Amino acid sequence: MQNSVRTMRSARAARSSGTPPEFDEYGLPPVSAGDPQTAATSTSRPIYTGFMLALGVGLALMVFFVAQANTQLLVWITASLFIAIGLDPVVRSLERACLPRPAGVAVTITGFLAVVATFIAALAPMVTEQTATFVRSLPVLVENISSSQWFQSIEDEFQIQQIIDTEVNRFISDPMNITNALGGLFGVGTAILTTGLGTLVVFVLAIYFLASLPVMTAWAYRLAPRSKRDRVQHLGDRILDGVGHYVIGQAGVALLNGIVAFIAISIAGVPFGVLFAVVAGVLAFIPLVGPVTGGTLVTLVALTVDWQTAATFAGIYFVYLQVEAYFVSPRIMARAVRIPAAVVVISVIAGGTLLGVLGALMAIPTAAAVMLLTREVLIRRQDAR
Repeated sequence: MQNSVRTMRSARAARSSGTPPEFDEYGLPPVSAGDPQTAATSTSRPIYTGFMLALGVGLALMVFFVAQANTQLLVWITASLFIAIGLDPVVRSLERACLPRPAGVAVTITGFLAVVATFIAALAPMVTEQTATFVRSLPVLVENISSSQWFQSIEDEFQIQQIIDTEVNRFISDPMNITNALGGLFGVGTAILTTGLGTLVVFVLAIYFLASLPVMTAWAYRLAPRSKRDRVQHLGDRILDGVGHYVIGQAGVALLNGIVAFIAISIAGVPFGVLFAVVAGVLAFIPLVGPVTGGTLVTLVALTVDWQTAATFAGIYFVYLQVEAYFVSPRIMARAVRIPAAVVVISVIAGGTLLGVLGALMAIPTAAAVMLLTREVLIRRQDAR
């Protein structure tokens, strides 16, 4: 009895002095964290361990299902954040001109809305009229292509007309195709309402993100350990700066692309010039893949006139694409992201598959951020070994 009392007193004295005791207050030797007895103790409660594992799996599944149920909202949030980061360089330049950030945000948003409204007011009537005319003239265009000399030569070689007629008859003969087409027509109204709501949500969130972006980034950097916070902030600022200048630069490249497409269409005499110039400019927002797709589309439409018209447009437009790739884009994108062309194509295709046009637009900044982190963190760590 006296021995156990002395053991408990020595254990208390050792705890008060900060030195590890030889025995605990129960007369047992202390167990370290790496001792096998610790693992035995943790596995001696299978119910608790199983419950915690099941709880973790359940929480992970709940997060997954919540994200899956709110995919559209997450896409809107991503789009608004992307727009806010793209407009942030303009706001920071106004801040450097001694303008407070709220006033800079107001000026930037007002200018952005003014540009968009002017663009829509100037082009919307012509685009709408030419779209309606193009839809009405589709049968004539198809007939012109079928009766053209170049199509007849291809038809004599490959019997394309017979293949087209077979596929059209197969589509019409299946009642499910007609039902699906009618269902798609009935869903146009819902799609328009969803698009309008999404535009409003993205616009409001973009304003909020643009106004509070410094606070958001400061809180995000505080999640990193203090010893590495400066390095994380440096890399984060480089990524945000690159994304912002990429968005602005790509908008400039797309605008110039649309102007050159309209000039080439006017010179070649392609019908529906404003409509297809707008299409080419919008597609030019998608790097590498978009301009080629837009140029190919307009060339196919030009073939409805004759092959000389198509050759004239293709010659002007695709020569400009080479000039753009080697002279225009490097100067406009001087402060933006720079990644290899193969990575651009792969990332654009992957992003377009995941999120459509938005994913294709965000693919290059995301790939650039991954490459920057790989180069500045992983490769440096491997070199230091």
